[in-house]
Amino acid sequence: MAGTIEVLVPGGQANPGPPLGPELGPTPVDVQAVVSDINEQTAAFDGTEVPVTVEYEEDGSYTIDVGVPPTAALVKDEAGFDTGSGEPQKDFVADLSIDQVKTIAEQKKPDLLAYDTKNAAKEVVGTCASMGVTIEGVDAREFKAKVDDGEYDDVLVE
Repeated sequence: MAGTIEVLVPGGQANPGPPLGPELGPTPVDVQAVVSDINEQTAAFDGTEVPVTVEYEEDGSYTIDVGVPPTAALVKDEAGFDTGSGEPQKDFVADLSIDQVKTIAEQKKPDLLAYDTKNAAKEVVGTCASMGVTIEGVDAREFKAKVDDGEYDDVLVE
């Protein structure tokens, strides 16, 4: 009866209610202990939706694997807005600094296809473009071209 449960939970704020409780209820694990462990491991993501995988065994033992939140969630959290733009090429909802982009890229790097921080940052910038977020006051597409030209190598290259 061993199994795996995958859910999205708000960082540090999981509770025994849906979506976690109904999934864990029929299993042999102590639901409150799992919820407590998840909250402990996701506290750094404070309220941001975090993917969590719980693998459990028939004897009630379990392991928790905490993923990295989606890039869009990290961008929203870092820039401090709730929803992206309905027209991202015209209406901009926020502006990020190069340091904020680098921070997000470093958080997401294990989940991205990029080999280095510079290319991870370009993937983050792509998400910014679709959300209506500018970087350093410049449209994300223009910013990406500047990154390609090496203008921000002093910050993004290890």
